[in-house]
Amino acid sequence: MFDGIQLRKYDIKLVLLIVTLSVIGVYAIGSAEESLQSKQLVGVIAGAILMVFISFFNYSFVLKFHWLMYLVNLGLLLAVYFLGDDSHGAQRWFELAGIRFQPSETSKILLILFFAQFIMVYREKLNTFKVIVSCVILVLIPWALIVIQPDLSTSILLIVVFCMIMYAAGLRYRIIFGILGVLIPAFLVGIYIIMEGDIKYIKSYQLDRINAWRFPEEYANSEALQSLNSVMAIGSGQLEGKGYKNNELTSVKNGNFISETQTDFIFAVIGEEFGFRGSVVVIVLITLISLECLSVARKAKDLAGTIVAAGMGTLVAFQGFINIGVATFLLPNTGLPLPFVSYGLTSLMSLYMGMGVVLNIRMQSRDFRLEEED
Repeated sequence: MFDGIQLRKYDIKLVLLIVTLSVIGVYAIGSAEESLQSKQLVGVIAGAILMVFISFFNYSFVLKFHWLMYLVNLGLLLAVYFLGDDSHGAQRWFELAGIRFQPSETSKILLILFFAQFIMVYREKLNTFKVIVSCVILVLIPWALIVIQPDLSTSILLIVVFCMIMYAAGLRYRIIFGILGVLIPAFLVGIYIIMEGDIKYIKSYQLDRINAWRFPEEYANSEALQSLNSVMAIGSGQLEGKGYKNNELTSVKNGNFISETQTDFIFAVIGEEFGFRGSVVVIVLITLISLECLSVARKAKDLAGTIVAAGMGTLVAFQGFINIGVATFLLPNTGLPLPFVSYGLTSLMSLYMGMGVVLNIRMQSRDFRLEEED
């Protein structure tokens, strides 16, 4: 279980990047919703301990239980469907031992781990029709359960991570280009149909959010209000910011002009209080964490390690991009948290668990010199 671990390769840099970003999140949440700050701090401490604990378990041993992970994932997604609580028109949460739990957050990590081992087993046949179709079916089942919650943003993120997994696994370029040749036109046609309002497969509020993004002036007092206020808050911070927990009357946050500041719009709080400099620090930290994961993927001892590290790097990068894109109104309003920053213990603990596996992969990585000699 602990074989192959080399402590000298422990990725202290990755740990420091994650903890630094998490601490910024604790401070930002303390300003957005002070009553939640202590809970987030406990989550960060518990998550960091869990990450270090998991990092000493041989990931090859852990991945042997990949089918169990897959079934547990489906069980949790089905549980939220039958037992979940409805909130803001979505059923994504349920109570577990008195703790509010969101299965779609753990689903991202469990699916990365599952496909890492599944593809590892069938790596010699990856580019065959049978294996490709099997992978697609296996991801579509949990994806569909997430879509019907409904959770469109997480379902899109899941597809992006899955595509990265298949690319990192070594899917041939001619297959990739062939699939893109079909998906890109289909995607553009789908976007056109959505814009015309002729599609029945998305909720009315989702269509309203898309239209608010397209025509913000027309929805300035309704669906676009949150995003417009978020942009105002970020812009008002200018270079230095208004200061942590400031009492300025012109503060958009203090005026309660933005809801869910502790989760979806936490970046607006950072932009207003810490200014451009603070915003850049958060973006750089997310970028560095993602790049470090990709670096670990390149050095992994096997294909499974490459897939896990690449999948985690993609997850952090793309989820961060979507959250910041929403806060800056580059994208329509969605409900994805900012990794390691937004309030949400399920998201936080899931990310720490995934990063614990990445740390173990790094400790078992091979030096490039050895690879060249082999």
